[in-house]
Amino acid sequence: MSKISNIIFDLGGVLIDWNPEYLYKDLIPDPDRRVWFLQNVCTMDWNVQQDAGRSWSTAILELQKRFPEWEIEIASYFERWVEMLNGPIQETVEILRHFKKSPDYEIYALTNWSAETFPYALERYDFLSWFKGIVVSGIEKTRKPFPDIYNILLERYNLSPESCLFIDDNLDNIEAAQRLGIFAHHFTSPARLIEELSQLDIIK
Repeated sequence: MSKISNIIFDLGGVLIDWNPEYLYKDLIPDPDRRVWFLQNVCTMDWNVQQDAGRSWSTAILELQKRFPEWEIEIASYFERWVEMLNGPIQETVEILRHFKKSPDYEIYALTNWSAETFPYALERYDFLSWFKGIVVSGIEKTRKPFPDIYNILLERYNLSPESCLFIDDNLDNIEAAQRLGIFAHHFTSPARLIEELSQLDIIK
């Protein structure tokens, strides 16, 4: 029998389908220019600094100074951010619903997300109210995979690492959790998650 009693979900890429491509396929129709822009201008490394607490106004202005020819497209990353949301990943939401109904598990969320844009997600997805607790990187001014943010969750909700299963689509985040003694699943699909949960006798 598993000792796991706390299930910790990442949000983007696990429960919520978020991708800048959804916005920029319309803003920059040419695929080669769009790929270049997302790999060299509004990169994931740039975006994650907002997840760690940097303000969008600072981030946008700094980038516009470096790439003035992309001024509108850079501004749109924040101004039209909601267009990067493509709704819930419904199969994973159903897994979350299972744990919400079970008396044997508590559910938490640990997410890299800007404090300025997270309210948009709260407005759109009712299932975010199901969690016993949510730790948002932008609010805490730190992010995965740094150990600080995992410890914030563990200490705030009095969780022992060995009682937790962490589900995330980023391998670096998974490995960081494992180093802290948290059992972790590298999310690639809802079907694969169900398979592992069944193997662990967590879900039947």
